[in-house]
Amino acid sequence: MESTTANERIELLSEEIKDLLHPHVADDVKLVQKGLMLYRQGLVKQVQIWNAQITAMVQDVTPCHVKLNFSLLASSQCTCPHEGLCRHQMAVFFAAYSRVGSVADWVTEWREPMKEKSDIASWGLQKAKDLIKANGVLKPDYRRWVESFEVSFDTILNSKKYSSPFIIAELFNIYNRRIKASAPVEQEWRLLYEVVGIIVSFKKLAVLTEKSQFAEDAVRRAYLSVFHNLIEDADELVFKIGVQSLPFDFDEFILHLKDDVFELLTVSSGLEQERIYLYRLLWTNLFKKKEWREQEIERIHERMKAAQEWENLNPLMVAGVHISILQQKDELALDLIGKIDDNVITPYMLHWIDLLSLTKAWKRVGPFIELFSSKLKGYLEFLRTYHSCAAFTRSALKAIRPYISENGKVDLYERTLLATLPYSYTDYELMLFERCQYDKWGDLQAFMGWSFYDLPKDRVKVVEKEKPEVLLGMLHQSALNEINQKNRSSYKTAVRHLKKLRTLYKKTKRVDDWQYFLDNLMDKTKRLRAFHEECRRSKLIED
Repeated sequence: MESTTANERIELLSEEIKDLLHPHVADDVKLVQKGLMLYRQGLVKQVQIWNAQITAMVQDVTPCHVKLNFSLLASSQCTCPHEGLCRHQMAVFFAAYSRVGSVADWVTEWREPMKEKSDIASWGLQKAKDLIKANGVLKPDYRRWVESFEVSFDTILNSKKYSSPFIIAELFNIYNRRIKASAPVEQEWRLLYEVVGIIVSFKKLAVLTEKSQFAEDAVRRAYLSVFHNLIEDADELVFKIGVQSLPFDFDEFILHLKDDVFELLTVSSGLEQERIYLYRLLWTNLFKKKEWREQEIERIHERMKAAQEWENLNPLMVAGVHISILQQKDELALDLIGKIDDNVITPYMLHWIDLLSLTKAWKRVGPFIELFSSKLKGYLEFLRTYHSCAAFTRSALKAIRPYISENGKVDLYERTLLATLPYSYTDYELMLFERCQYDKWGDLQAFMGWSFYDLPKDRVKVVEKEKPEVLLGMLHQSALNEINQKNRSSYKTAVRHLKKLRTLYKKTKRVDDWQYFLDNLMDKTKRLRAFHEECRRSKLIED
């Protein structure tokens, strides 16, 4: 964080707050309005921007002191009784943001243009009704289905240039209702019809997104949820298809669907994770024939050979890994993974670890976890925020635990915990404590920079009883850190540490070591008269 400028840190904080607050949630709207009011009334005072945080005072009914943490917004503080993000913190944010941009523009961008959305939604609904009247209910015919989806999409969503991305979600819902209104009556055909609709809709919306040139952040806030909902619906539909008897001529539709699914890999340059996720979902659960998978690998290779220099080949390469795993060609898959940049492939490996663990293919999943663990440290350095690193670490540890538990690979688990520190601190600390590895436990606390009195008291009591010498180094460091602060308050805290040190030295029968340390300390600090006064007052030393 220290390598970034103050303006960059404020911009990053701005994006995090936009993610946290939603313009559809009444409480969030009120929070923004109240914070804006305090800021515009000039009630934010003493704003200071540091490397790690913003501090300020807000002159509300009762003065409130605010700290906004750049690295972890959730750890920000305000002296008011409100839990979580409060109006005073919002007011301080606006005061800081005013130094890098327009607060009015920030609020406008965050707030959704409701009137324009409502007007266009009414227009789109009428179009959908007209289409249903014109087309009627379609019979099973793959090309006719696709044509119907494309015409409906173009009529409702592609018929004008949008000034705001927030309108897209509402119009897509109208389009989606039109699809379902035209679905076949028979249950088995209806399910397949909706899957085809999802693939076509996903591709069309991805192309629309790229052509519209909306900012990535705007898409994420406005309608990325539409893509995620399509993926969730596809997952549910494919499961239902898998548990029912299928018509004989289903295969012809599947062959056409495979072609459309392949296009997910190259249809646009954005939405990489969503496109790959949907592709893998279909190939894992629907396209199961051996010959189909063999043909798909060949198709991927041919498409990569024909690719232009400017094309993003990551989706094709990830698809190649996935199909190889489905073919149980693990050595080939691992080799392909090694050829893909760690920053690209590492998050995708979670899916394959989960996939193999689900079927208890422990011998197969082991090499993937070993490789995954070796890539984690570099990938976490690539991620920008503490929140992202912590979230990915939780997912990584959750993914590998079944294999670790089933095969007793504690050493691999510990290597993974070490590679993901400090984000794995809680899990690693618990493991070391439960296994009574107190030396390593003490080293971990020192690595994290905790002072003695930051540690949980119940833990300290156990360690003090079982292996008190573990605490000596921590107390030494904590005492010296306080002495170096060179003020009366820190000297008093240092004396507390030293008295505890004396107790532990006596407990471990090392009184001579204690006296040697204390004599040296008093000699080195002989110019710090206030510190010596505190030592005499507490009877740590004699007059």
